[in-house]
Amino acid sequence: MTAVPLLAALDFLDPEKILDGLGPWATAGLLLIIFAESGLLIGFFLPGDSLLFTAGLLASQGKFGLHYPVLAAGCFVAAVAGDQVGYLLGRRAGPALFRRPDSRIFRQEYVRRTKEFFEHHGPKTIVLARFVPIVRTFAPILAGVGDMPYRIFVRYNVVGGLLWGTGVTSAGYILGETVPSIDRYLLPIIGLIVFASVLPPLIEVRRHRRAAAAAPAATEEDAEEEVGELEQILHRETGD
Repeated sequence: MTAVPLLAALDFLDPEKILDGLGPWATAGLLLIIFAESGLLIGFFLPGDSLLFTAGLLASQGKFGLHYPVLAAGCFVAAVAGDQVGYLLGRRAGPALFRRPDSRIFRQEYVRRTKEFFEHHGPKTIVLARFVPIVRTFAPILAGVGDMPYRIFVRYNVVGGLLWGTGVTSAGYILGETVPSIDRYLLPIIGLIVFASVLPPLIEVRRHRRAAAAAPAATEEDAEEEVGELEQILHRETGD
């Protein structure tokens, strides 16, 4: 019973089937998806990386009315515009949004993960988050909540939008142009992209688990040091 919904979900997130289902509106639908995933909370689950790559690859074969120049420019604009909207949303309504309880769409875990990214990478998070699912949706919103200077945000947003929106699309197009019958290997390639996308969060989770496991030991060592210092003070005070 559980296999049917799972297969339906995987089918729904298949980039090629998404583009095929959009029919003559494939380009417009793709740009709308990129815009939503870049800064609107409703878009965090969408397959951005694999969708961009697949669109570029299919454009090299002239499928679904996709044209590379339009995709390269359009995905860049959609990615930058989505982050801009996310930033403004964070400035105006972010604190209220992030205080809300968990729901089917929103999870406090997403906010925590994005905050950790900011703490580790600083403003570069706006660029790096482009390549990390979920984090790329929440990063511009959290930048707005944290009052990141607008000029700095725009600078990193443009760089990230270019590397992700145009870069990943171009990679798919170039590969489709240079490798014969590349569409035969599309499914394994998409699987590799998805794996590469989720790898950074998995590494972060493992790192935090190790840190949490080491925390009690560190606490005990600190306590022993404090006891030793107190004993030294008592010895000095009593003259023993």
